[in-house]
Amino acid sequence: MLLPHGLEGLGPEHSSARPERFLQLCAGDNIQVCNPTTPSQYFHLLRRQIKSTYRKPLVILTPKSLLRHPLAVSKLEDLASGFFQTVLDDADNLKGPETILFCSGKIYYELFTRRRELESHKTAIVRLEQFYPFPETRIKEVLKKYDRAKSWCWVQEEPANMGGWQFVRPRLEALSGKIFSYIGRTAASSPATGFPTIYKQEQAAILEQAVGPPVGEKEQAAVS
Repeated sequence: MLLPHGLEGLGPEHSSARPERFLQLCAGDNIQVCNPTTPSQYFHLLRRQIKSTYRKPLVILTPKSLLRHPLAVSKLEDLASGFFQTVLDDADNLKGPETILFCSGKIYYELFTRRRELESHKTAIVRLEQFYPFPETRIKEVLKKYDRAKSWCWVQEEPANMGGWQFVRPRLEALSGKIFSYIGRTAASSPATGFPTIYKQEQAAILEQAVGPPVGEKEQAAVS
């Protein structure tokens, strides 16, 4: 199942594939729920589905804006070799980051862009590409790498009572022994407001809390 998912300033029916409902159904390795963020990841995920020796339903969340996002690209060699990675560690391989942000889906590119604009080296961004079966082994490797970090967060653009937060929180905390903070929209009765202006305000607040204010606002605050 390919289900469009990702808040982009439009109405509720355009914004959410209701991943939280599929995650509630996950038990006993019955289905697969994935949210690939690159063309190569999508390709290798489909290839895994065809080549694997087991047969389980595959639910894929597919943000529409990543079809044309300039950063959501892959090299030919990424398609020709490799495999689907359930977790994508920070590509910049930061040394001694203080804050670790776990996220899934298109919000990664907004977090990455803000971090690059601020030239920050204190925040690492980890992408969860597969919600279920939950990739415990791979996550343990990432957690061990960042064991000295001071702050651990889950970032999502969905309301707190939707998306992956309720599903991943107990699992991440059980694996790490750490308390994860939530960064995202407050709980809501609707997946999206349907008002572009409100969407932009809420999205900006998420990025500011997770990584920091835009460059202009940061410089202005320093002067003040």
